Amino acid sequence: MDSPASASGLEAAYHLLHPKIRRWIRDQGWDELREIQARTILAVLEGDRDILISATTAAGKTEAAFLPILTSIAERSGSGFSVLYVSPLKALINDQFRRLEALCESMEIPVVKWHGDAPQAEKKKAMNRPDGIALITPESIEAMFIRRPADAKRLLSYADFIVVDELHAFLQGPRGLHVASLLRRIDAMAARPARRVGLSATIGDLGQACAWLRPTDPARVEPLKAKSDAPELRLQVRGYVEPPDLDDPDHAEGAAVGAEQDVPRRIALDSISDHLFETLRGENNLVFGGSRRTVESTADRLRRRSEKANVPNEFYPHHGSLSKTLREELEDRLKEGKLPTTAVCTSTLELGVDIGSVKSVAQIGAPRSLASLKQRLGRTGRRPGAPSILRIYLREPNIDRKSGILDRLRPNTIRSVAVVRLLLQGFVEEARTVPEIASTLIHQILSVIVERGGIGPKPLYTLLCGPGPFSAISAADFAGLLRHLGSPTVRFIEQAADGTLMLGQEGEKVAQSRSFYAVFEASEEWRLTVGGRTLGTLPITYPVHKDGLVVFAGQRWIVQDVDEQTKTLVVAPHPGGVVPRFEPAAGEPAHDRLVAEMRQVYLADDVPPYLDARARDLLAEGRETFRKLELETRSLVSEERDLHVFLWRGSQATAVFSAALAMAGLQSGVHELGVSVSKIKEDEMRPILSKLAKMQKIDPDDVSGFVANIKVGKFREQVPDNLARSLWARQNLDKVTEIPAMAGVP
Repeated sequence: MDSPASASGLEAAYHLLHPKIRRWIRDQGWDELREIQARTILAVLEGDRDILISATTAAGKTEAAFLPILTSIAERSGSGFSVLYVSPLKALINDQFRRLEALCESMEIPVVKWHGDAPQAEKKKAMNRPDGIALITPESIEAMFIRRPADAKRLLSYADFIVVDELHAFLQGPRGLHVASLLRRIDAMAARPARRVGLSATIGDLGQACAWLRPTDPARVEPLKAKSDAPELRLQVRGYVEPPDLDDPDHAEGAAVGAEQDVPRRIALDSISDHLFETLRGENNLVFGGSRRTVESTADRLRRRSEKANVPNEFYPHHGSLSKTLREELEDRLKEGKLPTTAVCTSTLELGVDIGSVKSVAQIGAPRSLASLKQRLGRTGRRPGAPSILRIYLREPNIDRKSGILDRLRPNTIRSVAVVRLLLQGFVEEARTVPEIASTLIHQILSVIVERGGIGPKPLYTLLCGPGPFSAISAADFAGLLRHLGSPTVRFIEQAADGTLMLGQEGEKVAQSRSFYAVFEASEEWRLTVGGRTLGTLPITYPVHKDGLVVFAGQRWIVQDVDEQTKTLVVAPHPGGVVPRFEPAAGEPAHDRLVAEMRQVYLADDVPPYLDARARDLLAEGRETFRKLELETRSLVSEERDLHVFLWRGSQATAVFSAALAMAGLQSGVHELGVSVSKIKEDEMRPILSKLAKMQKIDPDDVSGFVANIKVGKFREQVPDNLARSLWARQNLDKVTEIPAMAGVP
């Protein structure tokens, strides 16, 4: 169903809706349904398949799903929730509640928010008389399974529909495995599995998304992709060069300053902040800074520029370490639109939290992910006739005679151009494989044992494994994992004489922790307070002391008191401060196609009109270095004691090749365009590469033995080494198969 709905189809869809919904549509002043809404109405009300709705941000996906779903459940009289709406964000649940509340009230269909910050009274009322719609987070479903297993069956197992919002966010990462497992467990206790409806704005592979939504029968999922009506795109890529001899620009971002001082020396971020301040004031905008450190550094610079110009500050940070109150205040300010506001944020405002329309989106640093960039771009150009405006601010190091060839190739500039090329082609990456399978399975094993009060190994395997998130786990893998979890060194589980699995001593400690409900790790943190109000949290690894200075929440503070017992810092405003280091920024991996496109940018001679003068110069410098090194025809380049091997493959393939070199006895470092092997000459390297190129078959299990940090996830310490390596080998089989081709470099 890729064709647009006809006028008669729109009319037919409208008349299928419940009369109260038709009245609500008229009250909204809608002239007609959108085509994706009409097609979804027909699919929901005239069919029985699962549905995947793929449409841009602000295309009306929520209404597309809920107008026919509410029609379908309007006359339902059974017990339990009729609809479960699963979202990755509490804020998104709050938004959807506001959107649905009036309509549901007019239809006498209850709707309840169900997450850690939701009102307890409403949840208690729904617990006593479950009905209508529950808007719930994965962690709240997990908590219900653990703490109220009987209620979980009573509340969750009678749903007619399960709606999964921002589905692309669940296609990768441990949280996606978790949600898929929870849905499988809900199906297992239901007399009739609920129909599933997925919503997303950025899906690179519809088939992959369908398989996630209904792993037991992907063909049962009907994909509905909205016709593209993207607004005009206005684009600029601006280039900035760091000052000479700046060894650590990240450290310079957070340099300490006093009341009358500017930063000790200007870096690229200062010039970027100048342009942001001059360009964005007076409108609503989003600036994506990447790391929390860059977000705080940028917001601080913009606030100080406002003070210096004697104008009201319009620039505020937004990231996961800030308190919920501060984040919501900023979201509400954006949404109301009464005061011009620019949010400087991490990916926290990337998903579909309703903040209204913003005039422009900016990104500090060259993008790596097309999916993220497209999601962010969907925030702008939402008003009729308004263009989407995107500014990319890229930073490159200063080049002098000590600079290496990788810096001289200007990869950040080249990647920015490659990303824009792929964006204009409509490319979005498919989801990556998820390495946290074993860790997440351990989490679910403990959860099911608690939920059931004990369970046999075979029914446990049947419940969790098979088609779905843990399909890679064989019965033998599972048995080995259970033995390991029950071993004296782990003690997560134990087995009764009748074969029933129960929690062991360590397993009980873990499962009783409030942090158990989430599959992602919660680090210990300091809580910052001022006047009794919580500002947010800092990593416990950040060194703090009385009279220490810190930049946080876009302002500068002095630590007045440190309470070690409660991990609380009492702070007060102060003119000085230093931006703390938060968690290390995990760089997004580059897709094969992105790196291949980078090579095409090097080979081309066009100068895109969206580059500013400095970016044009940087592009020319990168291409000149590429030609001087003859990288069009050669892949091995010596530099002092290192040898660079240019592979032009994505991050995962390059990492696998690096492991293959380790297997051959070579130590290499991975970079954007390939690997660098230390202490080897080209004539020594060629025989090794030739041997790899001629290998008929490379055993992925052998390669896995040379992969560092192969165990990942919240329970990585409890993952058996052999299982971690076996899963890696299976997940990377295709990349291992390509090692000979990658080794056959010119």
